[in-house]
Amino acid sequence: MKADFSSIGSLCLLRLSAIGDVCHAVAMVQAIQKQYPNLNITWVIGKVEYQLLKHLPGIQFVIFDKSKGWRSYVQLRRDLQGQHFDVLLHMQVALRATIASLMINARVRVGFDKARAKEGQWLVTNNAVEPLATPHVLDGFMGFAKAIGVEDLTPSWNIPVPQADTDFAKQLVGDDKVLVICAAASKAERNWLPERYAAVADYAVDQGYRVMLCGGPTVLEKTLADVIQSHSQQPLDNQVGKTSLTQLLAVLKQAKLVLAPDTGPLHMAVTQGTPVIGLYAHSNPGRTGPYFYRDYTVSVYDQVIKQQVEGDVKWGTRAKGEHLMAMIEVDEVISAFKLLCTDQ
Repeated sequence: MKADFSSIGSLCLLRLSAIGDVCHAVAMVQAIQKQYPNLNITWVIGKVEYQLLKHLPGIQFVIFDKSKGWRSYVQLRRDLQGQHFDVLLHMQVALRATIASLMINARVRVGFDKARAKEGQWLVTNNAVEPLATPHVLDGFMGFAKAIGVEDLTPSWNIPVPQADTDFAKQLVGDDKVLVICAAASKAERNWLPERYAAVADYAVDQGYRVMLCGGPTVLEKTLADVIQSHSQQPLDNQVGKTSLTQLLAVLKQAKLVLAPDTGPLHMAVTQGTPVIGLYAHSNPGRTGPYFYRDYTVSVYDQVIKQQVEGDVKWGTRAKGEHLMAMIEVDEVISAFKLLCTDQ
């Protein structure tokens, strides 16, 4: 079914999670808005992700709270009752997203190409994006904008935050050169060693930086921050668990640079134009690295995946192991830090 998108009036975007991925999706949806400024857009999104993006202009959000189990689908059906969309962009490969899409009434349903349309997605779509062999996630998402006729696919972001959050961040950062370390990923195995974070933090302080630890309120994140501080020879500004998502976004904008593993705040920093040093072992930085700052990524992924997989490696293949991040040495990260400081 080949569709004509020249007279599109309403669009529903289905991308529930996670923080990094919805950041990529923002660039895509704002490219659509640039081409179709009068388009009515509804975004079905996860509860946490909504807290970051709720101030986006020109978008009606519908929250999907997966913690409610099967009731989340009932609620979604209620929230969308009576709505009919010209187009659905089904941008999440997950069984819960496939089921959620059944609650969305849309004439044209665009999903991933056959190779990427897993978890039953291909069963609930009638159009597909162009296949891409080795895309970054953001470029893969931009395929959805291209599929509905968007011509300018250059990524850019406008994620508004309340003025109070901007004021908070400016007061917190002040006139200092601040390195923000967002040390924790959603899975502990993707975290670098705390004593090595501390060593880089100490080096940054010696170079005239103030080091700020940022992150969410989970026990894992707070504990990791405490251990980093215990290994550091310098006092660090521990803000872990003390900021909302929009406050954190504002802090990342004020920062001079950011150090993080493959985690949401790394991609949040990219949306704010703040340089990032990404630390990678389990996932391919070519696919999920900080989009504009992949040259500064410290990665052992290629080395690990060659040991784990014989022959051709599928583009999205993840490396397995609990201690892979220990292969990243402090000197490598300090080298990336020096390079980034030289280039800025």
